[in-house]
Amino acid sequence: MSANISMRDALYEAPGPKTQRRVRIGTAISLVLLVAFIAFVIRQFYINDQLNPKYWSFFARWTTWRFLLKGFIGTIKVAFAAGIIAMALGLLLMLGRISPNKVLSATCHVITDLFRSLPSLLLIYFFFLVIPKYGIRMPAFWMITVPVALAASGVLAEVFRAGVNAVPKGQVEAAMSLGMTHGKITRKIVLPQALRIVIPSLVSQLVVVVKDTTVAYVVSYPDLMQNARVLISNYDALVSMYFVVALIYIAINYATNQFSVYLAERSGTQVLSRVDENPV
Repeated sequence: MSANISMRDALYEAPGPKTQRRVRIGTAISLVLLVAFIAFVIRQFYINDQLNPKYWSFFARWTTWRFLLKGFIGTIKVAFAAGIIAMALGLLLMLGRISPNKVLSATCHVITDLFRSLPSLLLIYFFFLVIPKYGIRMPAFWMITVPVALAASGVLAEVFRAGVNAVPKGQVEAAMSLGMTHGKITRKIVLPQALRIVIPSLVSQLVVVVKDTTVAYVVSYPDLMQNARVLISNYDALVSMYFVVALIYIAINYATNQFSVYLAERSGTQVLSRVDENPV
């Protein structure tokens, strides 16, 4: 199988004329239902006076956007810091998991599965409510950044491992036949290729990190959602504010996904969306 052919392409069979007709009919019905749903939502907004200009006029003020911009910057700071920490920790967990040391490998396996299983909100509550009881005081920035990074590190560790498993086994076997150690093979042969393969997937995982920052209100960190909640309480504009904030998050995540696609096209790699469960 060619290296440029994804698993989906290998298993996917092109639909025939009947299936294509059914797909078109299903798509048309879905579009009609979607338009009807949107019309129903707009009608409910109108009935409940949510389209009243008083709920939207404050968006014409620069002070509103300046306050949202401050929150947006806070979100980017947390997402960037959490992303860097998650990638570093995920790489370390992956290296430990593929280590020939069985104790280290098993420990990293357990930690990886633990971070993958725990929701980031639970970790945030742990750092917010439990840690301070033992005299450890952390700024709000780190009380949201560290839990988000820990939750993402488990997923990124599996992304790194998928990249390692994508490196042809023949190269590893050839290096072993030359007497190279496991560490040297990993540093000089496996990691450089694996990182090149997974870079687009790492970027796409930042979408999850950005979405996890939306619970920063728990620790009262002034991110985009927290500032939006302040504006909601000031203007009593729940629907309009959440609608605008949703559009901002959609734009951020769409741009991140497009950037990952761009990197994939530049590097000639497929974005890894499924991890190989067979360790190196």
